[in-house]
Amino acid sequence: MRGAGDALSVGERIAFYRRRRGMTQRVLAHLVGRSEDWLSKVERNERDLRRLDVLTEVATALRVSVGDLLGNPVLVEGERATEDDLPAVRNALMSPRRLSSTLFGSSVPRAAVDVDMVARRTEHGWEDYQRGQLGRVIAALPGLISSAQVLEQSPPAAQRSRSWAVSARIHHLAATTLAKVGESDLAWMSAERAMSAAEQSEDPLSLASAARAGTHALLAVGRFDEAVELGETAARWVSRQVRDNDPAALSIVGMLYLRTAVAAARRQDRSTTADLIGRALTAAQQLGRDENHWYTSFGPTNVELHRLSTSLDLGDVLYVIDHGPEVDTTHLPVERSVSHQIDLARAYNYDARTDEALHELLTAEQAAPQIVRHNAVVRETVKALHRRGHNNGTNKALIGLAERCRVIQ
Repeated sequence: MRGAGDALSVGERIAFYRRRRGMTQRVLAHLVGRSEDWLSKVERNERDLRRLDVLTEVATALRVSVGDLLGNPVLVEGERATEDDLPAVRNALMSPRRLSSTLFGSSVPRAAVDVDMVARRTEHGWEDYQRGQLGRVIAALPGLISSAQVLEQSPPAAQRSRSWAVSARIHHLAATTLAKVGESDLAWMSAERAMSAAEQSEDPLSLASAARAGTHALLAVGRFDEAVELGETAARWVSRQVRDNDPAALSIVGMLYLRTAVAAARRQDRSTTADLIGRALTAAQQLGRDENHWYTSFGPTNVELHRLSTSLDLGDVLYVIDHGPEVDTTHLPVERSVSHQIDLARAYNYDARTDEALHELLTAEQAAPQIVRHNAVVRETVKALHRRGHNNGTNKALIGLAERCRVIQ
């Protein structure tokens, strides 16, 4: 069911897995506290399943992942053939040599690795991520992960802490990128390794930053309660660094509040969401302006973008439509700006404003085609626009976008 060529809607996938489990619509609807009529309309694409918390409940009842229902693509197009290299990333993460340095350390010869060189390559990977060039990041990850393994097994004595910190940054990059393209299981594996390496580094900012990777991975699999717990715990733990007005610490703790706010919104917890957005705003005001410490893009503008994104998750569509276009994102990294355009497109789609939704997606695609074409939420939005367009005469631009997103063949 999962795959780049899968054009099924969420409702059609729910119907597929429900039948495979031998469930009637009545049984599944009862398990998620909904009516049989509601489920029937979802499966027939007559009703959008907007709330991720409900989608998570359905996935749990069907014993599948959220990604299975979203139909996340598994290919990432790039400028070169090597940029479609998710299998190589998986192989690097699942190498048996990672399981035991005692068993493999003495029997496998390893070339020396320059910590500074690997650190520079890692920073280039983060820059590519923020530019929306996911294919380039995925092409670089196998080599970076292998280098991280060498650094972990034989770090130079004088650079032990730095070696572990670089490994943490590599695995954080992997977790964030893999979550972006729907590889939630690999994202969680990477996040675990990021936090483990960060602990070995004994660098508090490395650990707090790695916790962001954990929240990304937990959000990707629909574990919203756990994401809230991790984000709040990490933010409290690193808060003593913030009291020294360290801009990097302010940025990291601010982003932890924002990621936790997203998790709270997806479990429909308005009060916690508002509180966390407020805490992030306080940190942003203390920072004073939009910055990019530790590739966080944190500042007042990013707080506003998360206020809009969480409002959308809470169902406040008109608020997003009224206030979203007012936010200037031109000075932010491409990834942030494009994510905002995707949120705007979703809001316009929910309000049946097809032309505005299509405009946002096409503009976003020009800036970062890989993010748009391999985003599960975008695919569902395009499917909804395409279904609606059949009734009004689907235009060529929409058909082209649907083909590039592999919504239609």
